[in-house]
Amino acid sequence: MSHENMDSFDEEEEETQPGEKNIEEPSVQSAETAGAETEGPVGEQGALQLAEQKAKENYDKFLRVYAEFENYKKRMDKEKSEFIKYANEGMIKDLLVVLDNLERAAEQARNDEQAKGIALGVEMVLKLFKDILEKHGLREMKAMGEHFDPRLHDAVIHEVVDDREENMVIEEFQKGYVLKDRLIRPAMVKVSKRSNKNAESGMNGEE
Repeated sequence: MSHENMDSFDEEEEETQPGEKNIEEPSVQSAETAGAETEGPVGEQGALQLAEQKAKENYDKFLRVYAEFENYKKRMDKEKSEFIKYANEGMIKDLLVVLDNLERAAEQARNDEQAKGIALGVEMVLKLFKDILEKHGLREMKAMGEHFDPRLHDAVIHEVVDDREENMVIEEFQKGYVLKDRLIRPAMVKVSKRSNKNAESGMNGEE
């Protein structure tokens, strides 16, 4: 083979190689394009699911915050209502001392024959005073003859009384009062109790 033929053969090889590259590249690009077209909808669906999950979490947080706010608002409304309801409690407690003294004065005047006129005046003032306090929610609490209740009564004396049931209020030294539905002063009372002999006999009877 001559030198010229060899040179022509090499030139044909060099011309063929770039052609081969041009043929293969479109196939690779088309595969990548096909992959992108396949993965595109799937990626969008995943992003949509994440967005929906995030929205649900935010909505749940909103519901919790809203519930906490509603509870806070109810608690504040209740505290405000309680404050208004018992705003004059301190003043009424102070006035109970005046009420006690008026009742003592009326009782003494009733027992004094020479003070009948004074007794009538004191009774009128006492009634007016009680009416005003009752108008503001004060209520006298009945204690005499009731079973002793440590929530309502302040027992200052326990006395043996055999003809009475045990733990009964047998004397009232100072009246108890309720303001609306709140106890503001327990009744100061004397409470009955059994003697040791009667208590033992009662226990034997139960056995």
